[in-house]
Amino acid sequence: MAGYILDTDHISALDRGSDGGRRLASRLASVASDTVATTIVTYEEQMRGWLAYVATLRGIDQQVGGYAKLLRMLRLYCSTPVETFDAAAAEHFQRLWLMRLRIGTMDLKIAAIALARDAVLLTCNRKDFGLIPGLTCDDWVND
Repeated sequence: MAGYILDTDHISALDRGSDGGRRLASRLASVASDTVATTIVTYEEQMRGWLAYVATLRGIDQQVGGYAKLLRMLRLYCSTPVETFDAAAAEHFQRLWLMRLRIGTMDLKIAAIALARDAVLLTCNRKDFGLIPGLTCDDWVND
């Protein structure tokens, strides 16, 4: 069970290697690696985006670069535990859905997984995730 769940924006920050991504990597290095995971929903979001991006590349040089970026993302996911959307997460999701929170479905699923694992969600989007009762959030990219 993860102590920390990386939201999609935190995975993106790690991938980009920005100042925020470097801050995040530094903080992650200070916690036990077996306490950090991401979610299958984040994986879905990222893969949809990367596959759509690669599909737009026309020049062979662009495709070489695009596939290199896709491979880098695959390797990141291969080295990061991925929490699933299981029955426990589905129960939390249904409860949250019935609350009619004005939050996107994918974010509700990510929050449900974090709640089911009793994990801290590491996200830049505390505005939306802060609306979810019982969810603990922190931002290691900007703080």
